[in-house]
Amino acid sequence: MKQFFLFQERKTSYKQETVAGITTFLSMAYILIVNPIILSQSGMDQGAVFTATALSAIIGSLLIGLLANFPIGIAPSMGLNTFFTFSVCIGMGIPWQTALTGVFISGVLFIILSLLKIREMIINVIPQDLKHAIAGGIGFFVAFIGLKNAGMVVANEATFVSIGDFRSPTVLLAAFGFMITVVMMVRGIGGAIFFGMVISTAAGMLTGLIDPPKSIVGAVPSLEPTFGTVFAHLDQVLSPEMLAVIFTFLFVAFFDTAGALIAIASQAGLMKENKIPNAGRALLADSSTTVAGAILGTSTTAAMIESSAGIAAGGRTGFTSVVISFMFAIALFFSPLLSVVTAEVTAPALIIVGALMATEVRFINWSRLEVAIPAFITLIMMPLTSSVASGIALGFIVYPVTMITLGKRKELHPLMYVLLIAFLAYFIYL
Repeated sequence: MKQFFLFQERKTSYKQETVAGITTFLSMAYILIVNPIILSQSGMDQGAVFTATALSAIIGSLLIGLLANFPIGIAPSMGLNTFFTFSVCIGMGIPWQTALTGVFISGVLFIILSLLKIREMIINVIPQDLKHAIAGGIGFFVAFIGLKNAGMVVANEATFVSIGDFRSPTVLLAAFGFMITVVMMVRGIGGAIFFGMVISTAAGMLTGLIDPPKSIVGAVPSLEPTFGTVFAHLDQVLSPEMLAVIFTFLFVAFFDTAGALIAIASQAGLMKENKIPNAGRALLADSSTTVAGAILGTSTTAAMIESSAGIAAGGRTGFTSVVISFMFAIALFFSPLLSVVTAEVTAPALIIVGALMATEVRFINWSRLEVAIPAFITLIMMPLTSSVASGIALGFIVYPVTMITLGKRKELHPLMYVLLIAFLAYFIYL
């Protein structure tokens, strides 16, 4: 087992990988609660979506761990489940069965692109400075999500965002969790992020801010309302409207996962000569999970940026992903326990992980404006648009322009021109 996962080469252990896997699971366990709530608003059965969410996370995390040896968790994408429900089903009036079929087709196209190594090729031609910008930008985005979940940053009509109410008990709980985790990390205590969440949960229950679970074991909801519905609606996705929807699923998931892979590979020290080892296998695992998830009854899956919490806890191999998969399998039967993993508990982990990932910006060549400006656009637009894909797209539009302006066309890979046109089309038409 140790040889298969390259424990010695990546300087890790069973204990380290297990703690990392549990940490990542706790950071992304909210998807089991939030995804069914969001998709149920499109008309889908909430119980069936819960089971489909858990099963897709089990399949995806296991695949990427065994095929690519990456410490990453895969689950339904938060951005794309919102797009599925509010833009496609509610906004465009498309039945959820048809929309789910669109997810299935985009997943099949993903598999084809992965087998042809087109996705891997695109990731490998991304300039190194922009890869660091993507990793850093995701760090800022993750930290912003954590601050928002903690209530430390709130919406404001005048300034868009402002500081939250630090007199609020839940905000104070998140602040306590943040400080206790920082203290443990600075002291060099292993698994600080995981222990920080455990201590925060205990503190929340002791103070009455978190309700103890009413039961331990819960029944697994049936998949019957959603399973296999995609096969009965394949003839309904050939309209121009649905083709645009399929392209959007394809585009956003493509660059969400690409961004997550780049960020996590950089954070874990797996990047070699500006390339990600086994990237093709990782992308194949991701696309295969989208197909499986659509058949089961959930929207597009993607590599979860919350996986960075497990990396910070020491995850370096696919054994971390196997642990994540195992934890989701347990969660199927112990769903009532998930009620104690609140947003205030996981928020400190996301803030700290965001800070760690943001250190990637130090590798960007800030002395070259033609690089610094596209990198900055990529960095800043991820948290401001709440989209990894949008940040990448905007940065990749600016980068070729600055390089061409300086007469450095030869430094641009031909694929960068293709991406420029694709990104412009995305913003103009979608």
